[in-house]
Amino acid sequence: MSATAVAPAASTAGRAHLEELARKAARAAEQATAWKSPHTGADEKLHARIDAAVAEDRESLLALSHALHQDPEPGFEEHRAVARVAELLRSHGIEVETGVYGLPTALRATAGTGQGPTVAVLAEYDALPGIGHACGHNVICAAAVGAFLALARVIPALGGTVVLLGTPAEENGTGKETMARAGAFDGVDAAVMIHPFAGGDLTDSPYLGLREVVVEYRGLAAHASATPFMGVNALDAVVAAYQGIAALRQHIPPTDRIHGVITDGGTRPNVVPDRTAAHFYLRARTVEALAELSERAQRVFEGAASMTGTEVTVRWDDCPPCMPVRSNEALATHFALHLTGRGRTVLPGNAAPDTGSGSTDLGNVSVRIPAIHPMLSVAPAGTALHTADFAACTAGAEADRTVLDGAAALARTAADFLSDPELRAEVARDFTAAGGALDVERLLDTPGTTR
Repeated sequence: MSATAVAPAASTAGRAHLEELARKAARAAEQATAWKSPHTGADEKLHARIDAAVAEDRESLLALSHALHQDPEPGFEEHRAVARVAELLRSHGIEVETGVYGLPTALRATAGTGQGPTVAVLAEYDALPGIGHACGHNVICAAAVGAFLALARVIPALGGTVVLLGTPAEENGTGKETMARAGAFDGVDAAVMIHPFAGGDLTDSPYLGLREVVVEYRGLAAHASATPFMGVNALDAVVAAYQGIAALRQHIPPTDRIHGVITDGGTRPNVVPDRTAAHFYLRARTVEALAELSERAQRVFEGAASMTGTEVTVRWDDCPPCMPVRSNEALATHFALHLTGRGRTVLPGNAAPDTGSGSTDLGNVSVRIPAIHPMLSVAPAGTALHTADFAACTAGAEADRTVLDGAAALARTAADFLSDPELRAEVARDFTAAGGALDVERLLDTPGTTR
């Protein structure tokens, strides 16, 4: 006898909440005040040259975005994406290095004197397995390339240096941290990039710190019917750990997140499982909160082993953790000014409704040097990132507009930074006031690893 599976209907859970958040966002946009900066930045003639360069490159930038969208590659495997970026840059007479900083799909190109202030424009181009560019990295990449090409045209008038860094594996490998440890940001004074969003434009977003943990339980196999009393059930342990984490979720701050999957639950029903495993992500708004959450999770994992008589191995951070993003206010203000000039309404991150957030390895850059990570709309409000619906939007008309607007606003902001020493001084003051440069490699002490 067999049963026919019925596909679940589309979930409406949380829709009322999302609709209320959209109404709040609309009210915030209506009440938004004009952006102001005490710093002149680059002169308007140079800004106009940047706009003209982006307009001139329009077709090639949108073609790049669409090509990446149609041919998605996961992290560390973005070989065709890097080749496309390199080909476009070389067509403009730009020398390109690939396979830099120990990563085959990392990329670096420079323009300028090699002296004076240096700003980096960051390009992501990895996709999500199964659903392609559901985070819109094709848009990030095309906008970054457009900004770099525009800056390369005007850099002789600016002085200083602009660097384009292609950063692999934001989704699955903390590529920027790997590059940072290899020296990618040495001598760089500021970094800028954009990220796609749904329903509005923000100067920043409360991206959470992230670390991951793999937990493995070892028991003793036995025949599940004949001699179950001779076994030590590792499945009981991993289920207890999962349930313990589920219970912990009720008693953590609303900004923290824990989510995971059981990756190995045994092999056959008639064998007491002697090995099981699970994989969890932990996220929090601050480094201190992330460390505290890690300690609490560690106690859950060890408690599950104690109550089931199993042995546990807890392995933290196969990939380096992501730090919470620290947005530089002075740089973000200039970006907002330039994006507003292209007819968009830009809100500060703290004015937007709190819808929770993901994590990004740009955080690891932002605690080393001043950085911005503004969010630009490519989809209607309520469209969730990392979904097929969002992926469908990242090659649409709104996404195309964001490629061009983002490229121009990034390039104008970088030009302001390179040309205005008073702005650079304020950027440095903001960075120092926020905590200054952190030693990312030593920030989190990993809890005990075995029991």
